[in-house]
Amino acid sequence: MRLLATALCFLLLALRTPKMEPGFRPIFDGSTLEGWSGNPDYWSARDGILKGESHGLLLSNTFLIWRGGTLKDFDLKLKVRLTNGNSGIQYRSRDIGRWVVGGYQAEIANEPGKAGFLYEERGRKFLALLGQSAGVSATGKLSVSGTLAAKEEYLQWGYYRPGDWNDYEIVARGPYLAHYVNGFKTIEFIDEDPSRALREGVLALQIHAGTSMTVEFKDIRLKVP
Repeated sequence: MRLLATALCFLLLALRTPKMEPGFRPIFDGSTLEGWSGNPDYWSARDGILKGESHGLLLSNTFLIWRGGTLKDFDLKLKVRLTNGNSGIQYRSRDIGRWVVGGYQAEIANEPGKAGFLYEERGRKFLALLGQSAGVSATGKLSVSGTLAAKEEYLQWGYYRPGDWNDYEIVARGPYLAHYVNGFKTIEFIDEDPSRALREGVLALQIHAGTSMTVEFKDIRLKVP
């Protein structure tokens, strides 16, 4: 019986432990905020989940910043569940201080057709909407060069599950950026603006300003080529 119980424990542990793809490493230990920096009034870690939660009215965006170094070229994978409100994954971002950052953001939102677009926090704002292949030229001109799929097609495919766990992936290679939600490529973007393109910066998770909200992250893993 003891051997059977031990075997069952190992089986349950295997089912709960995410399978690590070659080259990826976890950057969240599942139980503490070690290696991360944010306002402890809003961020907590427990049972494999990193939670951001605000109560009442929040006047400005606040972030949980990964302190493992700045990122240049990378692949990031994680799971996210948004109960209400608005959130995002910041990358190649500037650390402004007091848990505020500015830079590229992969949007997390339960509103239809918003999850996965590219926004620049404290910068050029909307850079690529859902389904767009876009970029900024060396002269600073933003343009859409093509369409991956129409917004209506993404919604028909059920690419995002509001209020449920969703798989996000961000790929950054030099000027090229791509976002994926549950395996669907939601944007691709080439930033060739010599004065405003972001080639390196911090990784952070967002609690958006506004009314009470809850966002959860888990299985956060990173690959640096």
